[in-house]
Amino acid sequence: MQNEIRVGMIGYGQMGRIHTYAYRSIPLYYDGHPCRIILKSVCDANEALAKKGVEQAGYESWTTDYRELVERHDIDVVNVCTPNRQHKDAVIAALKNGKHVYCEKPLAFNEAEAQEIFAVAEQTGLKHQITAEYRFIPAIMKAKELIESGFVGRVFHFRGFYLHSGYIDPKRPCEWRLQKEVIGGGVLVDLGPHILDIMHHLVGEAEEVSATMETFFRERPLPEDPSKMRKVEVEDAMTAVMKLKNGALGIAEMSRVATGAEDEMRFEIHGQNGALAFNLMQPNELLAFDAREAKGVQGFKRISTVQKYPPPAVMPAPKFTMGWVRSHIAAIYHFLDCVVHDRMPSPNFSDAVKIHHLMESLYASVETKRWVRV
Repeated sequence: MQNEIRVGMIGYGQMGRIHTYAYRSIPLYYDGHPCRIILKSVCDANEALAKKGVEQAGYESWTTDYRELVERHDIDVVNVCTPNRQHKDAVIAALKNGKHVYCEKPLAFNEAEAQEIFAVAEQTGLKHQITAEYRFIPAIMKAKELIESGFVGRVFHFRGFYLHSGYIDPKRPCEWRLQKEVIGGGVLVDLGPHILDIMHHLVGEAEEVSATMETFFRERPLPEDPSKMRKVEVEDAMTAVMKLKNGALGIAEMSRVATGAEDEMRFEIHGQNGALAFNLMQPNELLAFDAREAKGVQGFKRISTVQKYPPPAVMPAPKFTMGWVRSHIAAIYHFLDCVVHDRMPSPNFSDAVKIHHLMESLYASVETKRWVRV
């Protein structure tokens, strides 16, 4: 059993810092489990950011070349936090150099690249996990437990929403998340992987889909010169209707122009025996309705889930309120625990490929204006 894991981080932007915070926090939150963690090296194409990883977070060294990082013999795990277009080469290079890989969502620029990554991962037998941190919120863990116990019964509906409002300002620059050649799409590949993964995780996969989308701001200022405009080729919002393999109907709505929303990831699940509802803006509770209760006392019940993580989690105490970064800590703990105890993590790259296939089916539906079989 491996009692020490040496980490290399590729990409030290916002998500690279969040993941780094998780690695530094795990020894405290999990009382030294599952192993000793050493932040060995950080890589970013921006030299100033790479150096900041050493100065801020305590990585032992920095580089601007991911190949230099993945070829090192003193690194066990590579964590990839770069824009989507840059995932494939770094992830495959890490796997071919014998590194376990934790990668930000989505796994790749498109489904073909995701399939290529997964094939290499399968050949190596190494551990791999995709960032789907919302699975690791206690309220969603409770929802999974209740569904598996039969509380919901036969599922009729899944309604999922992931809404942001950060792009309602037409003066917001055409940054990398708005550039198709960098990210591969718009809100679907940005917010979509989260709500679609929750649907897969809790209810099941889609069999047939129909979708529509809209780009409300078709030009935005260049980041380097706001006086010049650039055409926007990715969508601001998408609505999808889905027929699931288990017979349920699904709806997924994603928007980055939902005025008033901050981080509104929510879902409702309606079944024959009961219903569940969750909103990320109220992360400490799960709403549950039991249709088998007596008619006079029926109603949605608030189940307090706060930070009720199973052992060896020891900090903070279960009664304290949930914060967004905590789910990242739990997700990366799960990955490291699987590396240490020789188990395949979940969700892994196989799950990520399924999300890519669903997203491309949704784009195909938009293009053809027809239902598409997944």
